[in-house]
Parts: sequence; C-alpha cells; structure tokens
Amino acid sequence: LALVILTIGVAVVQTSGNSASHSENSDQNRSLGLFAILCAACTSGFSGVYFEKMLKGSSTSLWMRNIQMGLPSMLLALMTVFIQDGRIIREKGFFVGYSTTVWTVVVVQAVGGLIVAVVVKYADNVLKTFASSFGIVISCLMSAILFGQ
Repeated sequence: LALVILTIGVAVVQTSGNSASHSENSDQNRSLGLFAILCAACTSGFSGVYFEKMLKGSSTSLWMRNIQMGLPSMLLALMTVFIQDGRIIREKGFFVGYSTTVWTVVVVQAVGGLIVAVVVKYADNVLKTFASSFGIVISCLMSAILFGQ
C-alpha cells in the first residue's frame, strides 16, 4: 500500500508542472521520464530480491559469493583502465595520482559493499532499503546543517 501511495505521489508531482516551466523545457517528456523511473525502480527491486535469494539460498559462503560477484566487474574495470590509460600506467605505475582522498573513497566503498552483503545475508532486502533511505535522509540533514544547503 505504501509503495502504491508513493508511486501516485511521484506521478502527481511529475505531471503537475506549471505552464511557465513547461514552455521553457519543451524538449522534456515527462511521461517518458516517469516510465524510465518506474522501470529503474522495478529492476532495482528485482535485482535486490535476486541478490537476497542468491545469498540465502545457497551453501556458498558470503565471502566466496562476494568474490564471485566482484571478479567480473574488476576484470572489466582493469581492461577499461589499460585500454584508456595503458601508456601512463606502463610509464608511471598503476597507483600514480592516488591521494589520501582517493584511498579513503576506495576503503569506504569496499567496506560499504561488505556491509551491504552482511545486512542482506543476515537481515533482508527490505531492511537494507530502509537503511539506505535512512542514510540518504541523514546525509541531507547533515549537509544542510554543516554546509547550509
């Protein structure tokens, strides 16, 4: 019921634009945008449910499942890096330009991925979604408090 109310609310907000903003952005198609958002939400939900099924429905350990899921993306990323910046990597090394900020982002992303896998393994996809939503709200509030935006 909550999902239906949320969908209706988003649809009403998207379709109730005033005529002044509509004339300025005449190349935008609200119906196509709404359809794209609905497709993205559905595929995201399906992938979350499938991810939970794969983690809870097999005897493979959580860590082995993380390696299985991460290996293809790592190989694609390495191929892309060597195709685009292969010459620079051969001359200066792979980690050239890595600052403390870059290393912090890498560590935060890696730990975040592990935390998501543990939450889905021992809780469920709905709880993960609520936690993500709560994190977004807290980030917005902290941004408003710290940066005045």
